[in-house]
Amino acid sequence: MADGAGGAAAGRTVTMLGRSGCHLCDEALGVIERVCAEVGASVEVRDLDSAPQAERDDYWDKIPVTFVDGAQHDFWRVDERRLRKALTRAR
Repeated sequence: MADGAGGAAAGRTVTMLGRSGCHLCDEALGVIERVCAEVGASVEVRDLDSAPQAERDDYWDKIPVTFVDGAQHDFWRVDERRLRKALTRAR
């Protein structure tokens, strides 16, 4: 089911907003990295501890928070199938 590098997900970015030492963040990042490697999307990780206060207020109790091309996709857990579908469907 993977499109591979250069597929529909090329040029797309998944951003994870999380914290160091967060086990849910570690699990989510594993899923994100695996899916992005399969479909050719890039991964960005941002640390909530160094985010602006407004962002910390909005997302503190939801980490890890996942964004696809800047739009919030998920929080707490990452569903591999749902993320793959979001990355490979037409924009």
